[in-house]
Amino acid sequence: MKEKGFTLFIAIVITATLLLVSTGIISVAVKEAFLTTANRHSQEAFYAADSALECALYWDLKNPGQGQSAFSLTQQNAITCNEQTFQSNIAGGVSTFTISFPPGPNCAEVYITKRSVQVPKTIIEAYGYNTCNLNDPRRVQRAVGVRY
Repeated sequence: MKEKGFTLFIAIVITATLLLVSTGIISVAVKEAFLTTANRHSQEAFYAADSALECALYWDLKNPGQGQSAFSLTQQNAITCNEQTFQSNIAGGVSTFTISFPPGPNCAEVYITKRSVQVPKTIIEAYGYNTCNLNDPRRVQRAVGVRY
């Protein structure tokens, strides 16, 4: 007679254990999903910065048909990257431009500092973003740069 309800007790213990284990697995899966999304956003921002840096390097070193940098301290030049044409803004010896990468929301800001005396003479910094929306709480910024 003392064994009445023992089967019910075992069933409740097994059910509680399974519930606890499944809750832990779901928690880990949700965290992994967030990490995967964050990693993808980080990669998008990095590739936007890298692409913008490559564009700036091309126009600084090659500048087709001109023989001098497109980011001269004295004159503004039009540059074309990713089928977009920009007029770089010159302020205080720093040329800047912003590029977007359709169809995605990615964009990048580029700063080219030209100095006539100091070494390094050229500093290019590119800041890439996974989205151009300033209010997006999941906005990620990555930067790359070169000095020569």
